[in-house]
Amino acid sequence: MPTIVNPEPKTAAQVKSERLYAKWGLTDVEFQIIEDKMGRLPNYTETGLFSAMWSEHASYKKSKVLLRTFWSKNERVLQGPGEGAGILDIGDGQAVVFKAESHNHPSQVEPYQGAATGVGGILRDIFSMGAQPIAVLDSLRFPEIKDEQTKSLIDGVIAGIAGYGNAIGIPTVGGDVAFDDAYKGNLLCNVMSVGLLDHTRIEVGQAHGSGNSVVYVGAKTGRDGINGATFASAEFSSKEDAQRSAVQVGDPFMEKLVMDATIEAVKKMPDDVVAIQDMGAAGILSSSSEMGEKGGTGISLDLDKVPVREAGMIPYELMLSESQERMLLIVAKGHEAQIIGLYKKYGLDAVVIGQVTDDDRYRLSFAGKTVADVDINLLTKAPVYQLPTKIPDRIVGADPRQYQPNVADPAAIFLKILAQPTIASKKLFYRHFDSMVRTDTVVKPGGDAAVIRVRGSQKALSMTVDVNGRYVYLDPYEGSRMAVAEAARNIVATGALPIGITDCLNFGNPDNPEVYYELAQSVAGLNDMAKKLNTPVVSGNVSLYNETDKRAIYPTPMVGMLGLIEDDRQITTIDFKAAGDLIYLVGQTADDFNASEIQKMQLGDIAGQLFGFDAQAELDNQKLVLDAIQKNLLRSAHDLSEGGLAVALAEAAFNHDLAFKLTLKLTNAQLFAETNGRFILSVAAENQTAFEQLAKGKAVLIGSVTNDDHFSIRTTECGFFVDKKQAKTVWQNAIADLMA
Repeated sequence: MPTIVNPEPKTAAQVKSERLYAKWGLTDVEFQIIEDKMGRLPNYTETGLFSAMWSEHASYKKSKVLLRTFWSKNERVLQGPGEGAGILDIGDGQAVVFKAESHNHPSQVEPYQGAATGVGGILRDIFSMGAQPIAVLDSLRFPEIKDEQTKSLIDGVIAGIAGYGNAIGIPTVGGDVAFDDAYKGNLLCNVMSVGLLDHTRIEVGQAHGSGNSVVYVGAKTGRDGINGATFASAEFSSKEDAQRSAVQVGDPFMEKLVMDATIEAVKKMPDDVVAIQDMGAAGILSSSSEMGEKGGTGISLDLDKVPVREAGMIPYELMLSESQERMLLIVAKGHEAQIIGLYKKYGLDAVVIGQVTDDDRYRLSFAGKTVADVDINLLTKAPVYQLPTKIPDRIVGADPRQYQPNVADPAAIFLKILAQPTIASKKLFYRHFDSMVRTDTVVKPGGDAAVIRVRGSQKALSMTVDVNGRYVYLDPYEGSRMAVAEAARNIVATGALPIGITDCLNFGNPDNPEVYYELAQSVAGLNDMAKKLNTPVVSGNVSLYNETDKRAIYPTPMVGMLGLIEDDRQITTIDFKAAGDLIYLVGQTADDFNASEIQKMQLGDIAGQLFGFDAQAELDNQKLVLDAIQKNLLRSAHDLSEGGLAVALAEAAFNHDLAFKLTLKLTNAQLFAETNGRFILSVAAENQTAFEQLAKGKAVLIGSVTNDDHFSIRTTECGFFVDKKQAKTVWQNAIADLMA
């Protein structure tokens, strides 16, 4: 390493007098706490350490009070919140590992790299637990497609996800995409990953054993992404330049080597590897200090030993760089050579950069001098805030009446709603993703949920990501309950039992009491429905400060859910299978239109009081559908969500070029109602009696599947036809036409 003339650009006194700490996100009060606890002024490097570790992104200091209320334990939970990912038992000594993360700010600033490194980061969370990643899903929110900038953002994010996932060889199997100008200036890029491991190979990020070595593995450290944790804990302003230097650059080919080497180390040298943690937000700093704190130990690092790819890096940069494809291992003393040799075999850097200590200190040396010496518990335990809440005026004064759509011409409305970007086919996007690599994908993108088989067994895993931010905007509590319920409906529709949840809580600035109200109510709603479904929240992520010029996004608590299928012969898809099959509607339909797709389409906005949610009916209907699948009575199953019954029917018909003939005891408008808890099912004629006996009146026969060239629908108001080919063309081409 070249000689560094001045590793501390500012003196400790200058850091305080110039309030440099404030530019890094620390408040005056927080800086004073640090000074008082240390008994001296923190120097430049130490201030940088605190600024990252006390950021919301790294510490959850403004959301931790709420996150601690999540229900996260049941008979399946092997690892809950606090580690790289959650782990659930799926029987036979096997476990599923899963986690979701946000990369919103980086993707807004540099769409390709922001999205790509979001994929890379979540994969490292999975294999740092010792698991083999098997799938990636993404949940994306964009502004409406009206201008070239939005098109460029969309293209960049999709290309980033595809470029990284395809290159590393992990299938991107599902996700959801929605469009609303509430996300203008703050797109959302949430990524979920799923992995498999045996119970005996679970790794955690806890540094134990004084004298054990801290081993750096993977790519070299550069200046990309420096203090990205602080960047992710701040709002955007249209008057300021975006911090492109805070965005990392990904290398999926390097990550593949790191992944394979790490999984081999866990399998072949389990006694040598004491702990593993991904270098995510705040890089070397967060991974090393968090492992020390969780293990009840201290950490001492020699920064002269850190592999670097840029000259002249100072301690602040080395510690806060978020260069990608890096991991930190705690290796048993005396066994370093075996681990280093394994990584070298893959052509990777693997270097001892420090030791575990027994004194609870976090020490850094550089150029032969101590440049940081702080209490590790002070560094990793930011103050926890209970912020004030205020019910937003839009909720207090909401009109309780439901919007009444104009559906005088239901055929025209049917076609128009199929063309709405949130409803239309997303094949333009997911065709870029390799969903079949590893050859275990059974249900690909385009279904209610993706399904991956578990090799060596008859089991399969169903997985989905869901949330409707419009619902949450009108009612954070009920909208969040609906998000969990919708995720579960998607899982159940594939024949799976919902077993667990991860989340990405995407909100605005929590210092705004109305935003904090949204967050608090959302957590309560998620928690309530998770308990009812017996789906513990075992991992997740909080992304706050999603605002531009003080305008927040819709509160968007993305729910990632897993389901277990014990017998892969019972995997069910949304598609109608054959003419003559009977179509049933499960669940009651009401005039539920506020925050619906048809309200947004006809008014250009959403308003009013959110419609009601019957949690017990939801649970009962899900149980019926799962029972019917397990008794082999269904040909297809599809949940109803955005766009209501009309959209669900069309989606079920398109794949096999089928149609339907229906007689409904519903109004024209109710075709597009978004009442929760509903499914459409198709049943072979020979199973009609058995199914109706099982349903006990909870399912209503509404028609049959046909080979006609049109959809035939009779409501209580009129009968009408929709040309099947025209409907499919509109649905398939709507987004491509807007993106052209």
